[in-house]
Amino acid sequence: MSPDRPLSIAIVTGSMSRLAGGLFDAVRRPALTLAQNGHKVTVLSLEDPSSTQDLADWAPCEPLVAHRKGPAAIGYAPEIGRALHKGQFDIVHQHGIWQAFSAQVSAWRRRTGGPVTISPHGMLDPWAVGNSAWKKRLAGALYERGNLAHARCLHALNASEAQAMRGFGLTNPIAIIPNGADLPEDRETPPPDWWPGGKVLLFIGRIHPKKGVQELIEAFALASAVNDWNLVIAGWDDGGHVDSLREAVARHGLEGRVTLPGPLFGADKDAALRHASAFILPSYSEGLPMTVLEAWSYSLPVLMTRECNLPEGFVQGAAVEITPDPPALAASLVQALAGHQDAALRDMGQKGRALVEARFSWQQIASEHAQVYRWMAGQVTDAPTCVQMPHMKGNKT
Repeated sequence: MSPDRPLSIAIVTGSMSRLAGGLFDAVRRPALTLAQNGHKVTVLSLEDPSSTQDLADWAPCEPLVAHRKGPAAIGYAPEIGRALHKGQFDIVHQHGIWQAFSAQVSAWRRRTGGPVTISPHGMLDPWAVGNSAWKKRLAGALYERGNLAHARCLHALNASEAQAMRGFGLTNPIAIIPNGADLPEDRETPPPDWWPGGKVLLFIGRIHPKKGVQELIEAFALASAVNDWNLVIAGWDDGGHVDSLREAVARHGLEGRVTLPGPLFGADKDAALRHASAFILPSYSEGLPMTVLEAWSYSLPVLMTRECNLPEGFVQGAAVEITPDPPALAASLVQALAGHQDAALRDMGQKGRALVEARFSWQQIASEHAQVYRWMAGQVTDAPTCVQMPHMKGNKT
């Protein structure tokens, strides 16, 4: 196979709409860049309520939205299996695990002998594996462990995720390639109508216990020294947790200082990031959070846990390390935000933007994926430098 021949790539993912949260851009932007660079990219996805609305955002990729059969949590769509069977693909790249499309990807690999790469996106981290553990043990026994074990290469977003894969017992080669972010244009944008004004600490993400948002409200109530700050918690309700957040806001008398606007997309999300003063992600477990990269791209200082797996943010002075424990988190809020910290926060935000420019451009990330694909497809002999081979036992970072 010629090393210059464009590849035919099938991307299989649970959602190609905004309802995927950070995965929307984590999957879409490398796919678009690969297609713009001349590769044929077919995207196979499960249908959801926003699929049609967001379909145009995938051009020039070739999208297929497949209708689900059976319970939504299982993620079974016969069309995905049929499309894999009919297509002539050099590579199949699966994003996400623990759903039935894993079995369909595994069937394609067994039938064709073709190379598969899998991006778990943090779903093999210990916290994630322990959440709904019995369902994952069942899926693992039925299809997922075999699917993972026989992938030609796994994709980790960082060294920590690669270690979690090794801890899960996987000995495949692992390509360590991060997510990326676009750098926004410099322009004046009015705030959203509901924006609280003043200094705003912003959270954007799924409303889910894993994200530590309940603990954030508790900490915000304890941190009386930051009473000149407002808190915005924006995101879609994943499992019915927003009511408990509203109850916590009322219990602590924070109705005037904590805003829950729901999910933000497009211009609304852009406006929120432009008018925020700082960004926070007190998460218990992440792969590599797109929201932190986006916050840095808008020159926002970031407060995040070590579990966000972006240690370079701490090293470069672009982030403050926090924990989800409410008293400790309250102390961190006071230390980072109270008093005359404006100049220090602006400097932190500028360091974050510089970090995105240097390490997290989509063109660079798509190029690394293409190098891994060519190696998997046999176009080149030597593994790319981003690939950690099994004999290296996790020492490569």
